[in-house]
Amino acid sequence: MDRQEAMAVFLAVVEEGDFSAAARRLRMTPSAVSKIVGRLESRLGVRLLQRSTRSISLTAEGNSYSESVRRILGDMEEAELAIQPGAEPRGRLRVSLPSAFGHRLIVPMLPAFIGRYPAIELELDFTDAIVDLVNGDADVAVRVAAQGDSTLVTRRLAPNRRVICGAPDYFERHGVPMRPDDLLKHICLGISSRGGLNLWEFDEAGGRRSMRIRSSIEANSTEALRRLALAGMGIVRLSEMLVGQDIRAGRLKPVLTDCNHAEAEPISVVYPHRRFLSPRVRVFVDFLAEQFAKSIAEGGDAARVIRGTSGGLPESDAMR
Repeated sequence: MDRQEAMAVFLAVVEEGDFSAAARRLRMTPSAVSKIVGRLESRLGVRLLQRSTRSISLTAEGNSYSESVRRILGDMEEAELAIQPGAEPRGRLRVSLPSAFGHRLIVPMLPAFIGRYPAIELELDFTDAIVDLVNGDADVAVRVAAQGDSTLVTRRLAPNRRVICGAPDYFERHGVPMRPDDLLKHICLGISSRGGLNLWEFDEAGGRRSMRIRSSIEANSTEALRRLALAGMGIVRLSEMLVGQDIRAGRLKPVLTDCNHAEAEPISVVYPHRRFLSPRVRVFVDFLAEQFAKSIAEGGDAARVIRGTSGGLPESDAMR
């Protein structure tokens, strides 16, 4: 058995969790699978699997090797698929999405994607954490953050602006902040474990000012913060793409619009550098770029962000 086949057998054991299941998948005997993995370990000079009578588990070396093998075999498969004329992208595509953006902006786009590429199986992971794409935690990710990782390819989808806002009934009870320092007397809602987002920036006569808010309530989910703001629990600073509809409907009112520094990190899609870019990743990235461009052209949320308006009233009128 050549090296590629041995790697495929090892990866099957890892994915199935035991030798018997891997053997059934590969149509081999369990003893043959065990021998192949044993010879692979001997050739590499390291133990890849910890074996017991009831289970197997990866060693540290085995975990690192399995991720490399997955990428190598995936690249080989994609390279063969890429040269087949008219080949339809197929297989599982793991996508990491920020919770609020994913639900509100990306999910409504997906029926059109599946209709166009029915052979692609989507696996969606909604998280505000930064997943490790290089080590295979996902194939592609949508992010609303600065991209400084040289191991990733970044494609910008749309600009992003942040707006400071709260529910009308909150302002009726607590008053309207007229200048940044007034926020010290208000209930502010902040992002937990992501301190940079709790630095609210303002443009003042002396230049830009960063003010660290004191959060009375924190959450690790921007959607949770939006819902808290809608419930009148405090003032929040979130992307216009998340709260723009609420502002236009009057459920939230923007404040400090004359001094809030609204520009923020753009919305981007990122994926690892690969010698052979997966057709699944390529068509998904192109699809997102197409959909955001369409939204901008048709005057959707992304277009409103570019124009610098969420469609709400000016601050002087919004509180009347």
